[in-house]
Amino acid sequence: MLLREAAALGFDAVRVTTPDAVEGAGERLAAFLEAGRHGDMEWMAAHAERRRSPAQLWPEVRSIVMLGMSYAPEADPLDALDQPQRGAISVYAQGKDYHDILKGKLKRLASSLANESHADVKVFVDTAPVMEKPLAAAAGLGWQGKNTMLVSREHGSWLFLGAIFTTAELPPDAPEADHCGSCRRCLDVCPTAAFPAPYQLDARRCLAYLSIEHKGHIPAEFRRAMGNRVFGCDDCLAVCPWNKFAAAAREARFHARAETDNPPLAELLQLDDAAFRTRFAGTPVKRTGRDRFLRNVLIAAGNSGDAGLLPHVEVLLTDHSPLVRAMAVWAMRQLTGDGIGESLRHRHLAREADSDVRAEWQVV
Repeated sequence: MLLREAAALGFDAVRVTTPDAVEGAGERLAAFLEAGRHGDMEWMAAHAERRRSPAQLWPEVRSIVMLGMSYAPEADPLDALDQPQRGAISVYAQGKDYHDILKGKLKRLASSLANESHADVKVFVDTAPVMEKPLAAAAGLGWQGKNTMLVSREHGSWLFLGAIFTTAELPPDAPEADHCGSCRRCLDVCPTAAFPAPYQLDARRCLAYLSIEHKGHIPAEFRRAMGNRVFGCDDCLAVCPWNKFAAAAREARFHARAETDNPPLAELLQLDDAAFRTRFAGTPVKRTGRDRFLRNVLIAAGNSGDAGLLPHVEVLLTDHSPLVRAMAVWAMRQLTGDGIGESLRHRHLAREADSDVRAEWQVV
């Protein structure tokens, strides 16, 4: 029943594991946090104990149903990096927010499971301290590759994950073996060397983290490496050889919308808060907020080599957000070869109170 209904709801993979199948993941998480590799994702440390074990989250849980839904793209997402006048948006964020889609389907499936088994159920889609990737690997949906992401022999790197915790005793599936072999494409392609070693990630160097989770100014050492990435980074996912077996996502709502299909930087630079909310309504991009998004867009503009963007950049020198103002200065420097007029420099320095923005103006 479970497999049949899951398939009918559009899930591409479903397996079962037990709450004690990921004991080693807790130690790896502790080491990750101890090294500070989570950056400013304080929520990871705040709920570390509950995240270590499913039983910490819900002591009554006896089985965990892990489900995957493919969001595989139709084209190679790395092609977008060859279009510097456009903003590259991660594949997962180009369609409707996966939380909304998966949560509704999971609730329907969990309800059927509860009715059939007379057991209690809880559903999770990346909204609670649940270690989805280790659980998915333990259940046999795939394995955690050298880039720490889940890899499937059938769906490559492109699976959204959801979990149903239940008090029912369900027969567990066997875990999937690691099929990375000697391949290290995902490690070698990373533009910021974010992998200290295979199977280890330092989020502080990861462009996905920096462009989405990081709330402050992006360190200067990573700005060139960002290229035209304005939301996320797909490099280490896209180069995985197992993607050759992945068919394009069946769920139409995961497909790119016109508003999110790597849009022109000139359009993105003109977004005020209302326009940003309208354009990215219902997508993961909206959660980052306009100011952080414009921070990223300005870095992309500075990397574009397109002097035609200068008028849009100059307008943002007086934006309400220090994040935006600072990156507008940086972008102008890149596009003018630091040929910013002294009168413009002094005019803005005279009225600028934010120390980070002043620092960008004073770079020599």
